[in-house]
Amino acid sequence: MTSTHGYADNNGLRMYYEVHGEAVAGRPPLLLIPGGGSTIGTNFGELIPVLADHRQVIAVEEEGHGRTRPTDRPLTAENSAGDILAVLEQLSVETADVLGFSAGGHTAVALALARPAAVRRLVLASTFVSRDAVPAEFWDGMAKATLDDMPDTYKDADRLLNPEPGHLERLFELDRRRILDFPGWSDHELGTITAPALVVSGDRDIVTAEYAARMAGMIPGARLLVVPGGHGDYLGEQAASSGDLRTMHATVPLLLRFLSG
Repeated sequence: MTSTHGYADNNGLRMYYEVHGEAVAGRPPLLLIPGGGSTIGTNFGELIPVLADHRQVIAVEEEGHGRTRPTDRPLTAENSAGDILAVLEQLSVETADVLGFSAGGHTAVALALARPAAVRRLVLASTFVSRDAVPAEFWDGMAKATLDDMPDTYKDADRLLNPEPGHLERLFELDRRRILDFPGWSDHELGTITAPALVVSGDRDIVTAEYAARMAGMIPGARLLVVPGGHGDYLGEQAASSGDLRTMHATVPLLLRFLSG
């Protein structure tokens, strides 16, 4: 499997990206957006080789994550969507299928809203689009969260890539503020999404299966997939799967079926 990597500039933010596999005629590339605190490897290291057997995969790291350096601006879904558009422009990709995991799902929604023509099909995995998706205890816990609450998998990955003092703390605060300040989208805004969408959730995820079903109902024509699992183990996410990839291998054919249309 061939792979390349690079950086795309968006007004001073240099977003890191990787491209895996060869372009496939008639199939746009699949863009992967990791969740909060994550790198491409921690979220998608197991998934990419499986997907790249079927289509070209582009993966990015949002501001302050992995190899993408932080700036002075806030980390928001809309800012990251602009960074991703710079990546697609640099790669001469006019349209892509997009899978956003967790907080990366917020960026995927922002991308689909900001540039509908750039998103052919949309997969929203273990994410939410409104603040009532989780109970008040979630927001209280996030407000009081400290670096000690961050999974060791994420901390170890960041320290390996960015050993300089303060980087990990900056990453944690970027993600904490991003979630605390998340405004959500109105039903009207979500109703303007034109890309065929698939909402994916584990039955023991951060959001309930009932919320995932309600979320799918907010997006015109969206499909719903609830798998037996937690927050991302069905994608091979390292912190969630602990190396058990059986659920991932069972889920991938369903994702590919949706993406194939």
